[in-house]
Amino acid sequence: MTEDLSPAERYAAARQRAAEQATALASFREMYDFGLDPFQIEACQALEAGKGVLVAAPTGSGKTIVGEFAVHLALQQGKKCFYTTPIKALSNQKYQDLAKRYGADKVGLLTGDNSVNSDAPVVVMTTEVLRNMLYAGSQALINLGYVVMDEVHYLSDRFRGAVWEEVIIHLQESVTLVSLSATVSNAEEFGDWLDTVRGDTEVIVSEHRPVPLFQHVLAGRRMYDLFEEGEGSRKAVNPDLTRMARMEASRPSYQDRRRGRAMREADRERERRQRSRIWTPGRPEVIERLDSAGLLPAITFIFSRAACEAAVQQCLFAGLRLNDEEARARVREIVEARTASIPDEDLHVLGYYEWLEGLERGIAAHHAGMLPTFKEVVEELFVRGLVKAVFATETLALGINMPARSVVLEKLVKWNGEQHADITPGEYTQLTGRAGRRGIDVEGHAVVLWQRGFSPEHLAGLAGTRTYPLKSSFKPSYNMAVNLVEQFGRHRSRELLETSFAQFQADKSVVGISRQVQKNEEGLEGYKESMTCHLGNFDEYARLRRELKDRETELAKQGAVQRRVQAAAALEKLKPGDVIHVPTGKFAGLALVLDPGLPAGRTNGHRGFEHHDGPRPLVLTAERQVKRLASIDFPVPVEALERMRIPKSFNARSPQSRRDLASALRTKAGHIVPDRHRKGRAPAADDREITRLRAELRAHPCHGCSEREDHARWAERYHRLLRDTGQLERRIEGRTNTIARTFDRIVKLLTEMDYLRGDEVTEHGKRLARLYGELDLLASECLREGVWNDLNPAELAACVSALVFEARVSDDALTPKVPSGKAKAALGEMVRIWGRLDALEEEFRINQAEGVGQREPDVGFAWAAYQWASGKGLDEVLREAEMPAGDFVRWCKQVIDVLGQIAAAAPHDASSTVARNARKAVDQLLRGVVAYSSVG
Repeated sequence: MTEDLSPAERYAAARQRAAEQATALASFREMYDFGLDPFQIEACQALEAGKGVLVAAPTGSGKTIVGEFAVHLALQQGKKCFYTTPIKALSNQKYQDLAKRYGADKVGLLTGDNSVNSDAPVVVMTTEVLRNMLYAGSQALINLGYVVMDEVHYLSDRFRGAVWEEVIIHLQESVTLVSLSATVSNAEEFGDWLDTVRGDTEVIVSEHRPVPLFQHVLAGRRMYDLFEEGEGSRKAVNPDLTRMARMEASRPSYQDRRRGRAMREADRERERRQRSRIWTPGRPEVIERLDSAGLLPAITFIFSRAACEAAVQQCLFAGLRLNDEEARARVREIVEARTASIPDEDLHVLGYYEWLEGLERGIAAHHAGMLPTFKEVVEELFVRGLVKAVFATETLALGINMPARSVVLEKLVKWNGEQHADITPGEYTQLTGRAGRRGIDVEGHAVVLWQRGFSPEHLAGLAGTRTYPLKSSFKPSYNMAVNLVEQFGRHRSRELLETSFAQFQADKSVVGISRQVQKNEEGLEGYKESMTCHLGNFDEYARLRRELKDRETELAKQGAVQRRVQAAAALEKLKPGDVIHVPTGKFAGLALVLDPGLPAGRTNGHRGFEHHDGPRPLVLTAERQVKRLASIDFPVPVEALERMRIPKSFNARSPQSRRDLASALRTKAGHIVPDRHRKGRAPAADDREITRLRAELRAHPCHGCSEREDHARWAERYHRLLRDTGQLERRIEGRTNTIARTFDRIVKLLTEMDYLRGDEVTEHGKRLARLYGELDLLASECLREGVWNDLNPAELAACVSALVFEARVSDDALTPKVPSGKAKAALGEMVRIWGRLDALEEEFRINQAEGVGQREPDVGFAWAAYQWASGKGLDEVLREAEMPAGDFVRWCKQVIDVLGQIAAAAPHDASSTVARNARKAVDQLLRGVVAYSSVG
């Protein structure tokens, strides 16, 4: 090729090669035994040129290479590099990788749990640790040259996303930022913002997967390709799948048959033929099918922890074995080495032997409920090829380096914390991104199991869509406010918040709303013309009609409120043992009151403070269900039909207890027919205002118009559009300076509480500045009021747990157990303080629904934290907490984290024991399974 070049061209090419050899990128490339992709080279060149970079690329494409080049540059230039990740497990993994490459003396680790060589030139940390460093003005920030933010798309996370923006905004200008993100559809918009707040930033987007991904559907014994083979970029859905979906849709459902619909013999024959081809294969069947097709190792995503564990058991019971004897021996060797520090009695509690049996056969679960050590072992064995089938929840998709040849999705629906919802294209891309191991597989495979009601077109839409927009979840917090004011003063802090990505997106969205307002104004002119009446002012007539309708609606609401008040008053009279008839709702019918569930101040039990919306009686229904009902179940007043004695031995958790008492209830009161509630005369019938408005309507000239109802329809459209336009205008007003206005409200509340005085941060404010977390202000107020002063370390751990714990599923029927004595009194006092803060937040219009403010403390982990800090055994604590070991460890570590903050923030004078007891509580919690190091 070079022979065809002229001497001058050869000389120029030689000079270019020499220049490239002299770059840091050239020496970096020599460290790897594979060539870099074009997007990696482009990003590295931009970094070496002194620019910041945003790299958006699919999972598994190797974008972390760019982050590692930033580490290389920092070491070469004698500067520091901080490598941040969203989760501790990913930090631990990255620390291991970098320590292996650059030496353990040059790499450190900082997470909430671990501190290893924190003065090293390269430190891997969670993003929260860097945020805390920035606010504290840490000496470690001196000579910081590069910050890598891995998985930066986490800033969309509604709970933690604000931390990423805080870091990006507050980092010194001299620091070069490397942002690594999954493929997002608005990378350019995010890049524009980074350009605004960080200076020159190169945006590099790659949608190319290094290992191509093939999509399949597994139905019965056969695996179908989702897309038809064909030319062009637009793929057609496999017609076989479309035909099968159509056939299944025409098949009578089980409910149809139960309703008594007779099926003709021909229909039965057709259904038998269909059943022989289409069914949802069982989990062992799926793994065997993948194994026979050479598609293992595979990760099967199941959106339930219990289902992941059940899947492993199903495979074991089916006799599935994916490892030979040599692999089994290697698995046992690795597992025993990694779990050597765990005492034998704890191994029994943790289900170690059942877990090991699955691992030896090459099968495992992976979810947040597992002990961190167990999860890490599964990850290690999977990467080594010694575990070939993993059943995991979606948390595995969050950055952990655990690629597979195939990914299986059982369903395209998951529980999002509030309801069962379809997974989004972004989630589908993230999950299936694990399929295909670079350098090992020539192709990856995504397999979706056939389910009843399956739509091939819906799946094709998920697989073919790349819309995963990055949306800011940034909101100011109390801790953020005092830290900003202390560093920059109120005015400069306000300006800084205006530079957030949240405000950047809000400002851009206003342009489209303004255009809509202009269109609406043009439409209003046309509607006004159409509603004109030759007999008089129809606008005036339409106003009278609206006033009449509004008055009727208002009276109807007043009647409903009155009925609710009467119903609540009747509920307050109920006593344990009253037999009632629940008038409506899911649990309508005969019921026995176990606990009246009265609001605050009306019961001696500690449960009373929880019901702010009126009585919530706990009842046993005639169908043996124990449920806590709400006011919505009682639209009309209810009264006791009969009385019954509740046995002292009654246990709401015992099916036998419930069955016996429900039987006695039916015997005692099953024959009683409740009185029907009679409605009184409607308030509107006697209302003077309604009488006046009806008279004015009849007297108006337009009332006699033959086209009156046509005009009225146009008038209704006019006023609806006018109302919508007003709302749009308020949205424009609301989106301008939104973040700063929220900050102003927070500052006013903190000033009212003497945390701030103008630009001065008071002693109380300085304490708040050291408390990070969702309930920062509540923790600060507890310290201020001495709520924890007389508590021992175990009692303090119990109280602090209420600041961090949030139950995965709320269970109103069961009262959480809490320690008695001083701890119980302190927890009650914490709830009282929260009630006062909640009222203050309402007064200052600080809205929890918008992600700002203090949620109610949750005492659900208090007993477990108290027991563990008191030295109880793991078996006893887990049994009473009814909680998986992984969840227990995670909550303990979060309690330890906040206890550390409290130890630093609490007064250190001789009269205060809180700081000393917080440190003791940390030592008492940090033992056994909680203390097993996840590094090394």
